[in-house]
Amino acid sequence: MSERLTETPPDVTLGPLDLIPDGKARNFVLEMRAGRFHGFVVRRGEAVHGYLDLCAHMALPLSNRLDDYLTPDGSHIQCSWHGALYRIEDGACVGGPCVGAKLRRWPVIVRDGMIVTA
Repeated sequence: MSERLTETPPDVTLGPLDLIPDGKARNFVLEMRAGRFHGFVVRRGEAVHGYLDLCAHMALPLSNRLDDYLTPDGSHIQCSWHGALYRIEDGACVGGPCVGAKLRRWPVIVRDGMIVTA
């Protein structure tokens, strides 16, 4: 079994911005020589916010269903296991068992219509 990585190199193209509908999230798993990286990206208009797929409360993957990272109204990131709520813009926990903790950022940007690691 390969090691679970916590960062990726810059300039990895993940796909076009349209891969993620506005107001939704998408999971990305990158297989690299050193191991496997699990992260997700949330799209808000033309902006993207990336995070490691690990809850700040128990270090479990946030979602127990593929690409299901957001509350039903799309206002927050939500942990499927314990209900922790995180702000999309900065990953800060604002509700649940780990208030004050933060998700670990995964630097991503939009460049020429493509989502790219930064």
